[in-house]
Amino acid sequence: MTLYYRRRWSDNDHHFGPFLFARSRSYRPVEIILASGEEEYPGCSLRMGILGFTVIIDLPQIVKPHVEWVDLSGREWATPGADGRKGYMQIDQREFGFSYVDGFLQVKRGRSTCDSTTDRSKGYFLPWTQWRYVRKSWYGLKGEHLRTDWENSDRETRRNAWQVQREFEDAMPKAVFAFKDFDGEELTATTHIDEMEWRFGTGHFKWLSFFRKSRIRRSLDIQFSGETGRRKGSWKGGTVGHSIEMQSGELHEAAFRRYCSENNMTFIGAA
Repeated sequence: MTLYYRRRWSDNDHHFGPFLFARSRSYRPVEIILASGEEEYPGCSLRMGILGFTVIIDLPQIVKPHVEWVDLSGREWATPGADGRKGYMQIDQREFGFSYVDGFLQVKRGRSTCDSTTDRSKGYFLPWTQWRYVRKSWYGLKGEHLRTDWENSDRETRRNAWQVQREFEDAMPKAVFAFKDFDGEELTATTHIDEMEWRFGTGHFKWLSFFRKSRIRRSLDIQFSGETGRRKGSWKGGTVGHSIEMQSGELHEAAFRRYCSENNMTFIGAA
């Protein structure tokens, strides 16, 4: 009699004998991985995935798991087993193959423990698939440019950049608007505009940015005078500040008016 293991991979699993078929619209790796058994599923498996489709095939025990005795003889709190020894048998799955998703390549070469000191896998962000951060800029009440900080290769400069930028943001001109929250409470919102840019390619592949448009995100940073949103006053707490992506041509008031209309708030006007 052949035993097939009813493995679980997703919320959309379909079993046919030794085969499991699954489909995901969000997780779409390219992978081929041969895995040993484990305590719950002692047989091996071969997993293959592409374009959101995954197939897992149950196999005989071609590859055995990693088995290791963990000695606890030097630990006073450990209780001896039936054989008088202190310790336990550690069983870890072994995996061989590769998985690629969203520019990250992981190569599996054996024992899988999720512990960097014992795990036998390596991961690489492929530089020709990555975006690099290059600048942050700030703009005034009428959209005029105030300042730009470019990414710097000097470690000390990068370490101090956050504090320098924070001090500038505290002093830069801001807009203040009065509004009513969903429950009628009147609050104020203080806003400023910043913009971040990323270019394609990292390391030796920075030249790829000549062939691909930069990613630029202009944001309206909003700081509220009190908690807002339906969770305020609860143990989870409301929102006291965050940023929203601005649309083309918007300035402070237009962006915040849109935010109010989208979040069941009533815009009152400049405070």
